[in-house]
Amino acid sequence: MHYKLLAMKIVIMGGGFAGLKLARSLNNKKGFEITLIDRFNFHQFQPLFYQVATAGLDASNISFPLRKVFHKSKNVRIRLAEVQSINSAENTVVTNIGLFEYDYLVIATGADTNFFGNSVLQKNAFPMKSTVEALQLKYKLLQNIENALVLKDNAEIEKLLTVVVVGAGPTGVEISGALAEMKKYVLPKDYPELNFATMKIYLLEGTDRTLSSMSIKSSKHSLEYLQKLGVIVKTNSVLEDYNGNIVKLKDGTEIQSNTVIWAAGIKGNVPEGIDKNLIVRGNRIKVDRFNKIQNHNNIFALGDVAYMETTLYPKGHPQVANVAINQAKLLAKNFLKIQSFQQNLEEFEYNDKGSMATVGRNLAVVDFPKPTMHFKGFIAWYIWMGLHLFLLVGVKNRIQVFINWIFSYLTYDQDLRLIFKKSFNTKNE
Repeated sequence: MHYKLLAMKIVIMGGGFAGLKLARSLNNKKGFEITLIDRFNFHQFQPLFYQVATAGLDASNISFPLRKVFHKSKNVRIRLAEVQSINSAENTVVTNIGLFEYDYLVIATGADTNFFGNSVLQKNAFPMKSTVEALQLKYKLLQNIENALVLKDNAEIEKLLTVVVVGAGPTGVEISGALAEMKKYVLPKDYPELNFATMKIYLLEGTDRTLSSMSIKSSKHSLEYLQKLGVIVKTNSVLEDYNGNIVKLKDGTEIQSNTVIWAAGIKGNVPEGIDKNLIVRGNRIKVDRFNKIQNHNNIFALGDVAYMETTLYPKGHPQVANVAINQAKLLAKNFLKIQSFQQNLEEFEYNDKGSMATVGRNLAVVDFPKPTMHFKGFIAWYIWMGLHLFLLVGVKNRIQVFINWIFSYLTYDQDLRLIFKKSFNTKNE
């Protein structure tokens, strides 16, 4: 790695968990000039997108203006831009608003929905990887119910009300549970004219269990909770095609549905200019133990877009917030060492603190690896809520989310079922 006598110009691409943490860790540190580039001017708290989509939280509750984070910063500047490419030979980032020069570049662009090359599915299914997409999904779900009110054909009504969720990881499990609770507690009061017994919520999973990345106990309990709420869980089921009206599975099964939510895969957001030979499965960039991109001395990648092989994680780290945050923390320490001409840079080693998922009120699962512990039910749900409140950016957001959760818990209701029709262009409308 090379050293700079002047202030190090660091360009960070992406204001997600990794990019924001790195910028905050170097905030007001002498010898650094930080430019944080993102296509949104706010940080998005992805773990709670599903609650925006199901009217449990307002989009503003889980979004925080990036510039507000750095109100008192002397060295961090925000730029709203679309990255077009990286020119590593010239040490520049090309964007739609101009060029940005760097001494060090950090790619923290996260991941997007992976439709595995199925363009028809991409056109008709709903992803949920941004606040905007979560809002689009909320509008679609509510508008379908409004449309069902004027129909006479029971089969058409059922198709409008039926929701198919693909992928039984934490996102798929959580949104399935939230939809089931809406069906049970909220929608019958809003729409007494409709028979919500005809509303079906399917959760499709290609493997043999839900939450396959968690413990067997978590899989077992999450399945029990989902079934308790009335979700139809179909494991070992692979979606083959979806034309906007009919879901076709590989085993020949067909499901009539107007809404498919795709939570079955993600792929890294790799900018143009990165050597294709450095991109591996899942569209992730190969990095060394310092998160430095192979064959580059001054370009790093963090979080979901980075692929690092270690003894403990020979197939790369899980694409979760804790990995991104801890990689950013370590890279900040190493940048400080580089700035002070120290040679003893630290290698990244992930300390897995556990994983969790919630299915509904008082229904959640938590796994801790060291010591090995498993929690379920209310205790797990309480742990889940506490951690997510802690990770939210901004005291106001934490208070608003907490108040919303208390209100929903006490009243079995949400009050954010608003349709801003002209704001969105939704699929299958």
